[in-house]
Amino acid sequence: MTPTDIADDSAELLPIATGARTRAALRTLIRPDRGRAILGLGVLVGATAVGLLVQPLLGRIVDIVADGRPADALTLPVVLLLVVAVVQGVTTTLGLTQVARLGETVLARLREQFIERALQLPADRLERAGAGDLTARVTGDVARVAEAVRSALPEMARSVLAIVLTLGAMALLDVRFLLAALLAVPVQALTARWYVTRAVTVYADQRVANGAQQQQLLETIGGAVTVRGHRLEEQHTEKSAARSRRAVELTMRSVHLVLGFYARLHIAEYIGLAAVLVTGFFLVRDGSVSIGTATAAALYFHSLFGPVNAALVLLDEAQSAAAGLARLVGVTDLQESTDLKESTDLKASADRKASAVRLPHQRTPSAAAVTVDAVSHAYGPGRTVLHEVSLSLRAGEHVALVGTSGAGKSTLARLVAGVQQPTGGTVSVAEGKTAPSVVLVTQEVHVFTGTLAEDLRLARPDATDADLRTALATVYALEWAEALPEGLATVVGEGGHRLDPARAQQLALARLVLADPPVAILDEATAEAGSAGARTLERSAEAALAGRTALVVAHRLTQAVAADRIVVLEAGRVVESGTHDELRTAEGPYATLWHAWSGSRAAPHP
Repeated sequence: MTPTDIADDSAELLPIATGARTRAALRTLIRPDRGRAILGLGVLVGATAVGLLVQPLLGRIVDIVADGRPADALTLPVVLLLVVAVVQGVTTTLGLTQVARLGETVLARLREQFIERALQLPADRLERAGAGDLTARVTGDVARVAEAVRSALPEMARSVLAIVLTLGAMALLDVRFLLAALLAVPVQALTARWYVTRAVTVYADQRVANGAQQQQLLETIGGAVTVRGHRLEEQHTEKSAARSRRAVELTMRSVHLVLGFYARLHIAEYIGLAAVLVTGFFLVRDGSVSIGTATAAALYFHSLFGPVNAALVLLDEAQSAAAGLARLVGVTDLQESTDLKESTDLKASADRKASAVRLPHQRTPSAAAVTVDAVSHAYGPGRTVLHEVSLSLRAGEHVALVGTSGAGKSTLARLVAGVQQPTGGTVSVAEGKTAPSVVLVTQEVHVFTGTLAEDLRLARPDATDADLRTALATVYALEWAEALPEGLATVVGEGGHRLDPARAQQLALARLVLADPPVAILDEATAEAGSAGARTLERSAEAALAGRTALVVAHRLTQAVAADRIVVLEAGRVVESGTHDELRTAEGPYATLWHAWSGSRAAPHP
């Protein structure tokens, strides 16, 4: 079963980087700290080399005792053992500290890069993958890589050094001890190969299964009201249980894999130690080495149990972390490939004639503030939602998008805002004096955790308290904001003071005022207010849009009445355009919508 089979058939999971690409990305992350890496490695080499003096000193003690020498002959080797212990402890601490700092620095760089790239991904790409896939990567995969960096990386570096230097020390005692010890290597190598070939698939599938499980839980919990309303509890419970069973099945496979791994390692240890002891017996009998030397060789091999087992066991964490890192790099590469494609398109467009089609969402000086030229957009094969839509907004003009649900209004708004890129045609936005040039406000507003002032300053970090109060007053929110327990210093968001949907939307509109973009997009931004607060929130929106070019996805047709122009979308195509009075008397799709919406209401004047 492939990872795609594990997840929902309708989901298009975010990509996973290849092994070569993952290693290249890791080298890039480490490159700025090469000096620290070299220093840490050098200190660990010294610490390990000093530690290798323990076995010869113990062998020396054995020879002294075997030869029946006086007790005071033990003083020097014992003192040297103490010195070795102290020096090794200090140098090991220094080396591991450097390696740990390197790991934490690389980990921080990885997190920052991942979050930066994830936030820049096209919204429709994330929607196709599902929230569960990205959530699993930003939580589980990052945590697994962090755990490996903090524990596995220092221990792996130390273990590999100990193995290499210990084998070298055995060769110095007598090369025949080294040859005997190497009898364990084939079993260990086969064990590592057996494990790695199975672990890569198991851990990759396990990550995808966990992502699919989280996606199902998010959908079930997020849509709980709909699930209950349609009596779909049993079906959703079974889907959640099936994905949980799959995750448990893969977890048990990994457990059996680890148990088999340890069993094979024990066999290798027995073979190697037995070979070293037998070799020592014959060499001592022939007088080639002393009992102390044979003892040192046996102790050397016995001391390899820890590093060898640690290195091989760390393959478990390494494979798991590698699978997580490949998933993180896959997201990074997805954004890089998007950037590369846009750069390639930009270069190609420069070679065309002046009348050539512009790049998607290219900001250029224009008589119109926004120009949408033959834009099409699809969320996948057979899922085209916009068909060659053309639209022009003059500077300062307010245009309302009207249409039935599914007509493509929100998609067009997101394309103009630059949140998504069209699959065909172009969107051009005139350059403004401020950045960003376009701000999108939707009905799904997030109140960030922190003080109200901090939440507002997300739009303009250098804003003063007076600027914040002016923005709140503009959208008629200053009165309730100052009435909060601590005013602008009141903590809002998760765990703080709760803002109802209407106030949260006013907060978003105040951020729009602070950002001060020349072009603003409102995508049903007043829909969450309900009937009672609709007029207040519409007044707030009107005030926030004053003096700007605006594209408004109208939730209520009263917003369309107030617009300079109305554009009617139907099945992803523009079917009408004009003022409220023009379209109402034209007896077309807008007139039908107006009559159905207004009913017995007295039609308000523009």
